[in-house]
Amino acid sequence: MKQLKGIILAGGLGSRLYPLTLGISKQLLPVYDKPMIYYPLSVFMNSGIKNILIITTNEDSHRYIKLLGNGKKLGIKISYAIQDFPNGIAESFLIGKDFIGNDDVCLILGDNIFYGKELYAQIEKAKENLNQGFSTIFGIKTDKPENFGVINFNDSGEIISIIEKPEKPSSNIIVSGLYFYTNDVIKLAKALKPSLRGEKEITDINNFYLNKRKLKLKLLNDSTSWIDTGTYSSLIKASKFFEDYERKTKKKASCIEEIAYRMGYINKDQLVAIGNSMKSSDYGKYILDLIR
Repeated sequence: MKQLKGIILAGGLGSRLYPLTLGISKQLLPVYDKPMIYYPLSVFMNSGIKNILIITTNEDSHRYIKLLGNGKKLGIKISYAIQDFPNGIAESFLIGKDFIGNDDVCLILGDNIFYGKELYAQIEKAKENLNQGFSTIFGIKTDKPENFGVINFNDSGEIISIIEKPEKPSSNIIVSGLYFYTNDVIKLAKALKPSLRGEKEITDINNFYLNKRKLKLKLLNDSTSWIDTGTYSSLIKASKFFEDYERKTKKKASCIEEIAYRMGYINKDQLVAIGNSMKSSDYGKYILDLIR
């Protein structure tokens, strides 16, 4: 029986954030009180995706292993693979082909933060689409569509094309960094020719499925927050957002240990052990307070 596996792409050079990322992976930078990678990881965990591959650079892999290990302490399975050079998002499926095997796959970009309850209802629909042989992308409005893959619609509101970083966007709805693909994405990625900038483009894969009428679009509304943390200001914006959220709700967002406990991946004793290992920090105290 097929299962759904998850890939977090946490490679790349992070050059838009130099000098911050000269010595460390972008996805290990802090977003308020936790490493950035906790946010995409929490999306998978909340979605019931427990078999996860993290693709990163050779020099950063040991840092991720130190942070997350094999996932056992969270009741999940985490594997690692190396991307020697950022040759495009679609290369993820070639790097991860043995991990994916005969299963379907969800890819999330490690610098994309998604937060909101309605997100998971949409993800469940994306899972249903996979069972029917359809891949799914998630669209969202942005003020700077020219920096992303822009979705073009006809007068009936149907997708007619997706254009990568157009100079004059015809729409302000872009493809966010969360993708659900049927297993044949591996073959598609292998057959892709690099673009003019030398990358295997995820937009080419999306347009292939679109032309075959095998692509579904889920539009994320204002109840779902999305932040592409590729700039200095967006990093600050994301940290401020989650700081304000915690102050208002007295809860932590994307606390992977809490998610593991709430989802039944780990038990009370395991959660206490994790909390005790960080009890000097407010984060560790929060975990221990969950039990009390």
